Amino acid sequence: MHVKRIGVLTSGGDAPGMNACVRSVVRTAIHHGVECYGIRRGWNGLITGDVIRLDEKNIAHIINRGGTILYTARSKEFMTEEGQKKAVSTCKFLGLDGIVAIGGDGTFRGAQALSRHGVNVIGIPATIDNDISCTNYSLGFDTAANTAIECIDKLRDTMQSHERCSVVEVMGRNAGYLAMYVGLAVGATAVLVPEDHIDFDLDVIEKIRQARFNGFTHYMIVVAEGAGSAAEIAKKIKHAIDLDPRVTVLGHIQRGGSPTGRDRVNATKMGYLAVELLLQGKTNRVICTNEGSFIDMEIERALSMQRGIQKMEKDVLCAMTGI
Repeated sequence: MHVKRIGVLTSGGDAPGMNACVRSVVRTAIHHGVECYGIRRGWNGLITGDVIRLDEKNIAHIINRGGTILYTARSKEFMTEEGQKKAVSTCKFLGLDGIVAIGGDGTFRGAQALSRHGVNVIGIPATIDNDISCTNYSLGFDTAANTAIECIDKLRDTMQSHERCSVVEVMGRNAGYLAMYVGLAVGATAVLVPEDHIDFDLDVIEKIRQARFNGFTHYMIVVAEGAGSAAEIAKKIKHAIDLDPRVTVLGHIQRGGSPTGRDRVNATKMGYLAVELLLQGKTNRVICTNEGSFIDMEIERALSMQRGIQKMEKDVLCAMTGI
């Protein structure tokens, strides 16, 4: 198949590195003499025909920008057969020979549905939660982790000065990868993740006590949003040992900011590979990282995979907390 024109979209939650990935898709397409169009507001933009032609000028200097210049949205209409047919109709009308879809599991399910209707689609994982099972790494995770680490380091300064306990809630939806990574990086007293059953006395209270026995007078508790409310955790700590913790919910600040070098480079490589796959006539694929290498696999296989926190990660966390 001769590819003359492709589209690129971002969908689901925004993640630092999305713009760098869009830039890479566009520049790779231009390098091969292929036109590239940006589809704004995710799958909904494909239904409504909300597109813009992308060239060297309108992607200049976006590699360092957070968010996404194409905007993002979730589309209930696209989840229906009628909505998908409208999207296919738009592809035919515009003459799009393929689409690069940047986002998470929901984005890939949309890509899978579109592929079944005969549209060539390649997915690129982008979510700060890093909870896409088929890949070791998703765009945005490194930036979000570093943002959270910087915030918690600053919190620690004031907690140490006043000899206080701080409970910090980080994002991650129903996954604890971000919380675990951040907790290890900041030397947290305890880290709570949804993948493990929480024994509050053992996993929190005893960790605080152990830290106190070791001479510490300030304590940092990191909580993944899927593991419970930071406010409720703080109340339980106060009730158990009469500490008065300060609660901080980092929230959407973790999604923003200029992407790190790692997110920029990975985004650039993934965008390049996605266009190369389309030029080879491939479809229904996801770009993944596996032990430092970039691979691609069928979306069906990618969505069927399950991932949990590894035993080594748990062991390291157990050894590093409470001291």
